[in-house]
Amino acid sequence: MANIQTLDPTASPLDYYGWELRRQREAQGLTQGQLGDTIFCTGSLVGQIETTKKVPTRDFSERVDAALGTDGLFSRLVGLVLRSQLPTWFQPYAAMEAAATYISTYQAQLVYGLLQTEEYARAVLSIEQGSTLDEMVAARMERQRILRRENPPALWVVLSEAALLLEIGGHDVMRRQCAHLLDFQDNPWVQVQVLPFSVGQHAGMMGTFNLLRFDDDPDLFYSDGYHQGHMTANPGVIKERSVGYARLQAAALSPEDSARLITRVMEERYAPPHSTEERRVA
Repeated sequence: MANIQTLDPTASPLDYYGWELRRQREAQGLTQGQLGDTIFCTGSLVGQIETTKKVPTRDFSERVDAALGTDGLFSRLVGLVLRSQLPTWFQPYAAMEAAATYISTYQAQLVYGLLQTEEYARAVLSIEQGSTLDEMVAARMERQRILRRENPPALWVVLSEAALLLEIGGHDVMRRQCAHLLDFQDNPWVQVQVLPFSVGQHAGMMGTFNLLRFDDDPDLFYSDGYHQGHMTANPGVIKERSVGYARLQAAALSPEDSARLITRVMEERYAPPHSTEERRVA
């Protein structure tokens, strides 16, 4: 097992977190077990985080700050740690997403990451993630914190109807994911539109893409790839995709009609088994 003294705190956010956790713990004269008892976890988990065998969660970090009186140090560090768990090629986009004042996205198959429930995200990421699944899910949930900050970005999502019908994780997961989308109806900074199949050919047929706008920096276009994404500030691309996105918005259902469609899919396609039986009897 790695010894924390052999870690280089400048090597990565995770190494620094582990190094600092042990330094702060020892300064308080606590063993790993004693700190674990205080924050309601095992001493083994504390040791694993100190030696970078485990990635800390936000809840763990907040408990450590309270126990050690570190004035939010670990709560601030954990954001950097979790972002560092994202694929290297995706990290620049995540940083730009967090800095954007306006995010518009077209999603061809999946619910946008910022609007995913934890169990939906876990089901999506489990397809290709193995031993790092927990870390990847935690990193995706951390990205969503930008929607809860005091000055959140405006987020406009055009969601293909396919994203509602493609069953991810089973009926229960999809029902709760649909309900989660409906929770944003009263959020003034989040708008969700569904692009129905009945539209036919449309401006998003080349696939999922995002547009980011900033207060003081050029707009950015981002599209997903299999092993890496593509991001550009080329004015010609921005103009073309902005017009394309406007066409998608015009073709999609209104936010109100979209909510009605999401509700219908949730109640009919992903209804609990007993609800289906009750409708048959009625």
